[in-house]
Amino acid sequence: MTSSEKEKALPMDIIEMHPDEAVPNGTVPEKQLPIGPGVNDNHMMESNGVPPKPGADGGDENQERGNWSNHVEFMMSCVSYAVGLGNVWRFPYLCYSNGGGAFLIPYCIMLAFAGIPLFFLELSFGQYTSSGPISVWRSVPMLKGVGYGMVVCSGLVAIYYNVIITYTIFYMFKSMTIYQLPWVGCHHEWNTPYCSELVEECFANNGIMTANNTCVPMENLNEEQLASYNITATTAGNSTFFTHNYTDPLAHERVRPSEEYYRNGVLHDSGDISKSGYVIWQLALCLLLAWALEFVCLAKGVKSSGKVVYFTAIFPYCVLFILLIRGLTLPGSIEGIKFFITPRWELLTTPKVWKDAAVQIFYSLSVSWGGLITLSSYNTFKNNCYRDALIVPVLNCATSIFAGFVIFSILGFMAHELKKEVGEVVAEQFGLAFIAYPEAIARLPISPLWAFLFFFMLITLGLGSQLCIVETVITSITDNFPRLRNKKIFVLGGFCTISFLLGLNCVTQAGSYWVVLMDKYAADFALLIYGLCECVGLAWIYGVRRFINDIRTMCGNRVVEQPFFKWFPLNWCALTPAILSFVLLFNWISWENPTAGDYEFPGWAHGFGWMMIMTSLIWIPLNMLFEFIRADGSPMERLKQMTKPTPDWGPALLAHRREAYDVHKQYGTELGGALDPHSEKSQPPVDYSVKYVPAKLDESDMA
Repeated sequence: MTSSEKEKALPMDIIEMHPDEAVPNGTVPEKQLPIGPGVNDNHMMESNGVPPKPGADGGDENQERGNWSNHVEFMMSCVSYAVGLGNVWRFPYLCYSNGGGAFLIPYCIMLAFAGIPLFFLELSFGQYTSSGPISVWRSVPMLKGVGYGMVVCSGLVAIYYNVIITYTIFYMFKSMTIYQLPWVGCHHEWNTPYCSELVEECFANNGIMTANNTCVPMENLNEEQLASYNITATTAGNSTFFTHNYTDPLAHERVRPSEEYYRNGVLHDSGDISKSGYVIWQLALCLLLAWALEFVCLAKGVKSSGKVVYFTAIFPYCVLFILLIRGLTLPGSIEGIKFFITPRWELLTTPKVWKDAAVQIFYSLSVSWGGLITLSSYNTFKNNCYRDALIVPVLNCATSIFAGFVIFSILGFMAHELKKEVGEVVAEQFGLAFIAYPEAIARLPISPLWAFLFFFMLITLGLGSQLCIVETVITSITDNFPRLRNKKIFVLGGFCTISFLLGLNCVTQAGSYWVVLMDKYAADFALLIYGLCECVGLAWIYGVRRFINDIRTMCGNRVVEQPFFKWFPLNWCALTPAILSFVLLFNWISWENPTAGDYEFPGWAHGFGWMMIMTSLIWIPLNMLFEFIRADGSPMERLKQMTKPTPDWGPALLAHRREAYDVHKQYGTELGGALDPHSEKSQPPVDYSVKYVPAKLDESDMA
């Protein structure tokens, strides 16, 4: 067959020339056709000329980036990421302080209108393009700063979140004893004369604590002195003292042993963020252990972390269930649960309740952090992310409520033991995890065992979230610098080392104040801004119909044509942005400088906090300015370029790009990005009706 005959016989709807391969008269070179940067096909053509499905050989669908070994690992990772320490200490306290059972109403409303829609948006966003939180914004280049902000925010949170894990590791080691737990009793080196159990010990020895904090036997006091403490005595036979009206004159200064242990024995609290003092070497070693664990778990990327999450996702539920059964068998537990769920409807008229519900949804589901985009980017292209987006948020919120029952059943028992109201033993966040709950556990039989289980559970909860936070940062770096993918372990090691060194400031005598400061500022309303930008960017600029067809390509018509599916575009376009705008506005109007309990931070500390916020938010306007400057043409033409997807935006594999093009063409939208990015950059736009097959044609194929 002559060359011209071969050319006529060649099925041109199957093959497209790489520009560098082109030769005169359109002949085809006899070698495999390259695909070009940004898009790859990890498979060869089958003998019948049809490309096999990606991953059909049993390996990863995306061999360059890798995929989850199976769908269960992805689901476990999402659960492990979303279900964290906040489910155990933050949600129960918020529920109690914002109306008890009534708080579930705004919580569920925020879940439906903001939480689940954004969760689905981020899963779809990352899965469609197999990219991290920075690279996905090739869809709307002017908003790429949102991705940078998410990564910076995750990096800041990783530093202090690991310090909290450090506390739990320290407590776990201290629970490994056959003797009394260290936070029990008032006769340790870290206790003060104002330890509350000294009053009980004094009473047990038939004495009272006087105004000068001295235990004096009541029999040594005269009638006038007893009367000053509201104590009466009978003199018939042996003296009997009636102390039911006695009030400790220093009651307002008393501190529980568990709090003194936390403040003095663990933190070596200096009392001021300006007084850093020395590094607490025990906490520094625990911090080093925490970062070492995370390095080992992430050393092989999702292949190793995917195995770890089986444990970090399942084990906490086992411990919570055991603690609930044990808690329900204790006296006073029912009163604690009633206190947790009893609705106070009048609080629903308070805007703060609705703001707290929205912020808790963002913290609880981990939306707008970039982590969900990262996790879903390792999915196979055809994964049903719609189903995942319904299962994980509901499971996460159910876990929060379940944890509330566990916590308050034990706190009810503690209140019963102390003969106090449940509200008097409830503490917020750190106080609940490291003061109130350890004290309650100490009153259980075989308390070291329960303490070990509780803190080991906290470690697994924290570790599951921390692994995803760190993976978000590492994935974003390697996605933006592809040459580092083969050196990912060195990137991970460098990040862990730098974060460990920065975290040492949080294990000094002023470390706890730095942890609170970073917790209050590093990821507060910035998350709401990121969520708002995601809705505006994808629904308004990129186009909600185009985004729906992206999802249609992955999940199929069976999902997109469901009546309930229409709920999501409605939220992305209008309801979710409106709710987030309201919460942001109220947050700013009612803004008060954060405090660490009763401690008020100095002005410079608040300035540092605002710097942390700005380090993540500043990337949004900076990137807009950068994109505007580097674009060509008039101001309007530049704006159009800033809002148009780049050629390399879209599915990572060429086979999926072809399918996406067909779907968009069928349903009246335009494919975001180019069918062949390399071709788009190197030569005039190609005819998108041409089908691309990366194959090597020999003489027999063309004959």
